[in-house]
Amino acid sequence: MTQALPKVLPVNELKNTANIMKICQESPVPIVITRNGYGEAVMMSIALFEELFAKVQAAALINEGIDEIEKGAKGMDGDEFFNRMNKKYGK
Repeated sequence: MTQALPKVLPVNELKNTANIMKICQESPVPIVITRNGYGEAVMMSIALFEELFAKVQAAALINEGIDEIEKGAKGMDGDEFFNRMNKKYGK
């Protein structure tokens, strides 16, 4: 699966706020705002921000688990993990 490239808009297009808000809501990727041809800021819808933030949090937890295992923590198989979670939190 390929990731779509961000949209790029020059800063002077921010004057049309209604259009920018529409673009943010419809865009499945962040919008890079440029000044003099260089990236200055990023805009995105709240939905896209929440999705990306959730992925970052998940990746951080996975990396934390990998670090713990590399430092000698005992791992567990998937069935054991899900059984513990079901016992603790129910279905």
